[in-house]
Amino acid sequence: MHELSVALNILEIAESHARAQGASVIRKIKVRAGRFSGIEKEALEFCLEAARAGTLAASSAVEIETVPVTLRCPRCGPVTVLLEDFSLLCPNCSAVCAITSGRELEVEYIEVD
Repeated sequence: MHELSVALNILEIAESHARAQGASVIRKIKVRAGRFSGIEKEALEFCLEAARAGTLAASSAVEIETVPVTLRCPRCGPVTVLLEDFSLLCPNCSAVCAITSGRELEVEYIEVD
């Protein structure tokens, strides 16, 4: 389960930014995780809950936004939003598409006091 190392990195990033701002408490951490990033949202939530004990984020709220996978077809052009299907083939012409979003994994913001 690599979500634990991801959770530890998220907490490290959040604490580093909080300390740089002179904050003593992290109130909220907002994370964006793409559906194609390899991150399981529930596993990441569990790991963040377990790992934040004893940190500035011990009592923080955590929000994880799932970013959908979107593709761009080289023939058809328009971006197709995929909800559950991870096929990289265009549903209209079967060309191989480029992933334009859905691989993200980022701390979008933190709220501190």
